[in-house]
Amino acid sequence: MWNIFKKIKKNKIWDFPGGIHPPAMKEKSSNIPIRQIPLPKEFIIPLRQHRGPEGELSIRPGDTVLRGQPLTIGHDRSLPVHAPTSGTIIKIQTHTTAFPSPRSEMCIFMESDGQDRSCPMHSLNNYQKFKREEIITRLHEAGIAGLGGAGFPTDRKLRNNIKTIHTLIINAAECEPYITSDDRLIQEHAHEIVEGIRILAWILLAKKVLIGIEDNKLKSITSLKTAINNSTDLHVCVIPTKYPSGGAKQITKILTGKEVPHTSHTSDIGVLVQNVGTVFSIKRAIINGEPLTERVVTLSGESLRNPGNIWARLGTPISHLLKYTGFTPENKQIIIIGGPLMGFTIPIDNVPLVKTINCIVTPSTNEIGKDKVEKNCIRCGICADVCPALLLPQQLYWFSRGKEHEKARQYHINDCIECGACSYVCPSQIPLVRYFRQEKEAICTMQSEKERTVLAKIRFLSRIQRIEKEKYQNKKNLRQVVYDKKVD
Repeated sequence: MWNIFKKIKKNKIWDFPGGIHPPAMKEKSSNIPIRQIPLPKEFIIPLRQHRGPEGELSIRPGDTVLRGQPLTIGHDRSLPVHAPTSGTIIKIQTHTTAFPSPRSEMCIFMESDGQDRSCPMHSLNNYQKFKREEIITRLHEAGIAGLGGAGFPTDRKLRNNIKTIHTLIINAAECEPYITSDDRLIQEHAHEIVEGIRILAWILLAKKVLIGIEDNKLKSITSLKTAINNSTDLHVCVIPTKYPSGGAKQITKILTGKEVPHTSHTSDIGVLVQNVGTVFSIKRAIINGEPLTERVVTLSGESLRNPGNIWARLGTPISHLLKYTGFTPENKQIIIIGGPLMGFTIPIDNVPLVKTINCIVTPSTNEIGKDKVEKNCIRCGICADVCPALLLPQQLYWFSRGKEHEKARQYHINDCIECGACSYVCPSQIPLVRYFRQEKEAICTMQSEKERTVLAKIRFLSRIQRIEKEKYQNKKNLRQVVYDKKVD
């Protein structure tokens, strides 16, 4: 009897506040194997595909490159990007990239030579014989960033948390509708994922490793348990299907029962969360020596004849991916990057695929319904009931509309994970997340300008100080010259 109680306690699952249960919409892509498609003739490779500044260019137009060759050099918070295939650099110029607010960023245009030749790969099969810092440096050189959507450089996440993390959580929840890229990756590559998890656990010296996966992914659960093969170092934790269980703070609460305070990160309480796709790319970088040049992307929606998951090279134009999944656009067709709740629409289909894009949805009018007209807030409070971050979306909405930045900050707008649960339940059809994104961007811009102003002031004062010091030194030298002449 005591053993039964111990097992119940060991596998205890907690709940997080709020949340919703939208239709899964995963059937069209979850049961089809990941497939390969022909490479495009031209790639568009943004220099910045992660959270942080872009790297320094290491190539120029006319250069020939091989797949896996670094195109930029990463320093500190910047990550390198690599050639997705072999070919020639055509030009380097700005191009529209995938962001909630469309923007142009510096991109490398590359023409494929059709041979797909790779540069030499250097495997570290015996990684445990190296220093942990060396393995982390290898991840930086491979350009590994979070593939779940946030895009934080993995090496910084690890380097800042060596010896401070006691629990490693692998996020396999994939709770948003339509998205099945992680689900298929687990079904087909569970052994490689487990290998990547063990590399991470070794780097962090983690005492506990928990794999959180929703109970609607039965095939993936079986694949993981088979790959672990009764080992006791990894634990598969099956959790109830509820959106957004895949949020870092939410899955931490589900699996550990611990609350992450406002303005804090999971690492502040000794927990590190990593996405399945990221773990797979870590394994490939260390064991196979492969830099990050491709990822699995879900393509779904009723406007596609052949939905499913695809191995797609980074820098591939979205239009190319849509072409090979049978895209038949309707009048006023929209294209969503990411899922329907956390994703955003793009104005053109020629934007390139980057590390953080895990899904492209092309819904029909039947799926999304008619255009929704935004009405006035009726102060019903339903948005607050479903908020998983325990925020007050109604108040944040008013602060965002009124550009009351300080009040929005005081009400923890930066803790909003942009899950879209509030927008989903709003009876007035208010696109709350859109307002919150704009407000967060405005606050970020203000903070950046403030930091630039402080830095400019420091530089100015340093210059004045340097000039005064030079004047003093010149006067001192002149006095010395005069004194020397008098002595002579």
